[in-house]
Amino acid sequence: MARLGIVAAVLAVAFSASAGAQDKPLELLESGMQVQGWEGVGRIDIGTRGHCTGALISERLVLTAAHCLFDRETGLRAMDQELIFRAGFRNGRAAAEGRVLRSVVHPRYDPAGGTRLENVSHDLALLELSHPIRSMGVVPFAVYSEPRRGDRVGVVSYARGRLQAPSLQERCEVLQRDVTGVLMMTCSVDFGASGAPVFSLSQGRAHIVSVVSAMGTGAVGGAQRDVSLGVSLGPRLDELRAALDARDRRFIQPTAVNSREPRSMSAGGGARFMRP
Repeated sequence: MARLGIVAAVLAVAFSASAGAQDKPLELLESGMQVQGWEGVGRIDIGTRGHCTGALISERLVLTAAHCLFDRETGLRAMDQELIFRAGFRNGRAAAEGRVLRSVVHPRYDPAGGTRLENVSHDLALLELSHPIRSMGVVPFAVYSEPRRGDRVGVVSYARGRLQAPSLQERCEVLQRDVTGVLMMTCSVDFGASGAPVFSLSQGRAHIVSVVSAMGTGAVGGAQRDVSLGVSLGPRLDELRAALDARDRRFIQPTAVNSREPRSMSAGGGARFMRP
């Protein structure tokens, strides 16, 4: 992830002192009972270089963050054959896994653009698996429109120190939705959580409303605290689906760039706002 320079200065807003006061702590989902219902979230292994988090939104499509697909040092895009999605990965075993046939990112996402809000707002990618995942219990999640300020959400992610099992933060808060579509949240994330699905609950069912892009610090209730940034879905995700269906090379063709800013997918430091 990347610690955004300080988005609080850009997203200046007077949050209430109670913002995030009722957030729930992270819960490690180590047992079969704990992980039940969350098997559609998985760890994305990127060759031997790092990990991100992703989630199934159909039997063959995995939703994640675009910056996960680019090398933090060179800015080069990972080859699709390097990517493996391990659904429900827990204690060395996955409920199901699949190799990636194609990946798509939005053409307005700049891999060298760091954590500028405009860039974060397009930090989305879709991975098309070589074969559909139809394992019992591994159910794709529905995707809904993004939440609004004050809404309660949750995050399931893999991250530094907990890469062998997913962690659930069942409740955190949306502090603001910027005009670019970037969500500022109180959710707890760390390196490796890039691409993690942000969930809302409706009638007892979890559906994805955003994707984690970056982590950092912001002013909440008059004090500095850890915050996370999420990407709005809606039309951006629709564009990626259409591009994948049309084999649109603007989205699919790997892009070679010179990195202007160090970034990390699963470990390392950086500026105050960083890629998780």
